[in-house]
Amino acid sequence: MSHPDQNPAKTRVVCCIGDVHGYITKLRNLWLNLESSIEPSDFNSALIIFLGDYCDRGSNSREVIDFLINLPSRYPSQKHVFLAGNHDFAFAAFLGILPPPADGSAFKDTWTQFEENEKREGWFRGKGYENMHLQGRRWGGKITVKTNLAKGTEYQGSIYDAGPTFESYGVPHGSADLVEAVPDEHKKFLSNMAWVHEEDDICLETEEGIKHYKLIAVHAGLERGKDVEEQLNSLKAKDTKSPKIECLSGRKNVWDIPNALSEKPTIVVSGHHGKLHIDGLRLIIDEGGGLKDNPVAAIVLPSMKIVRDIDNTKQ
Repeated sequence: MSHPDQNPAKTRVVCCIGDVHGYITKLRNLWLNLESSIEPSDFNSALIIFLGDYCDRGSNSREVIDFLINLPSRYPSQKHVFLAGNHDFAFAAFLGILPPPADGSAFKDTWTQFEENEKREGWFRGKGYENMHLQGRRWGGKITVKTNLAKGTEYQGSIYDAGPTFESYGVPHGSADLVEAVPDEHKKFLSNMAWVHEEDDICLETEEGIKHYKLIAVHAGLERGKDVEEQLNSLKAKDTKSPKIECLSGRKNVWDIPNALSEKPTIVVSGHHGKLHIDGLRLIIDEGGGLKDNPVAAIVLPSMKIVRDIDNTKQ
């Protein structure tokens, strides 16, 4: 059961930061706004959860990853969690740094289910494609249609809009040279990303005072109608045998909190959906959607305050 806190001063601040998508200026401004709107001692000891999708769309993917890699040395008393988004998963797949499927199957087995899309999506067929996970081939491919009708935007190279990521590392979109161009510390960052993060005791301000909850952070969400523990175990094991990791890339099927989590009230926080959606304990923090004119947002717990890169919080 959740219970009111006797000493709310001791609650740890948690910042959950939505999809950055290669926009370094937005990320820097958001960070400054978080720093100036949170008590310094609270900020310096905060738990910072990045909800994934660091690359693609914006033109500074390389600089964004540099910024994230440097945070632990700049803020040694903070705890940093870097979740994998579906874009980061696909980037890692292209670089060949995903763990192999646990069942011993080959990555090329992930192509079969979606082969009718290969021509339209222009899957990557360059050096190293023969045993590349499906999402790496889609990410580095050359899409044959120009417009993303769902978003009303022009595709940038691939279905993932990965063109700007290639260019940020100094190589043209779809070039196998990206594998050499990405520094080792970036590969290490991408291979170390968590697919899910759990916290047992997170505080929220409610009308009845501070309450304690479990928190699960995952890029897209947890699937309805599937065993929650099985999903969490698969995410922790980073099981790559599936062509599509639904908890990182699903839409309607991962929107709501699974019913099983209502027994022990659990906050489920995600990015991914291109929306800011706060409904009880379901927090979806992706106001930007990787679009140039949209803000990057964060939610601060326990206050539930939304902070954006465009806020003018500097005193």
